[in-house]
Amino acid sequence: RTGNRFSVNAMSAISTRGRMHFMVFTETFDAKVMCRFLARIVGHFDRKVHLVVDRHPAHRSKTVRAWLDGHKDEIELHFLPSYSPGLNPDELVNADLKRSLPHTHRARNQTEPAAETRRFFHRRQRQPHIVRGYFGGPHVRYVLDENPLSF
Repeated sequence: RTGNRFSVNAMSAISTRGRMHFMVFTETFDAKVMCRFLARIVGHFDRKVHLVVDRHPAHRSKTVRAWLDGHKDEIELHFLPSYSPGLNPDELVNADLKRSLPHTHRARNQTEPAAETRRFFHRRQRQPHIVRGYFGGPHVRYVLDENPLSF
């Protein structure tokens, strides 16, 4: 045990059809990382993507807005109301991830938590029934009722 603490960041996009896209990274989440994630998302689709996001400063930054202006035909962001994590089904993904990570093992280096996080997301990608289940709560029913934003 080194005494060092290691952490990783992850972001994901899920759909009511059970699809999941994710990115695991070690740097701070900022506009540059967000643009990289958006580029990865649009690269997977041949039609316009509608992505529901919270109001994190990186999501609303000038850098992201400029990137989106150059990709209007590929992707559009839709913002949740302020301070409404209960309306974001992706928060259930985050909770699921935290529950699934081993709590008794202390990482010896940065690659261990990153690998474990990637394993979780790869497993969920092969379990579309679980991804669809993130939309089952009454607080996220609005997504199923309107459903134009799913991919």
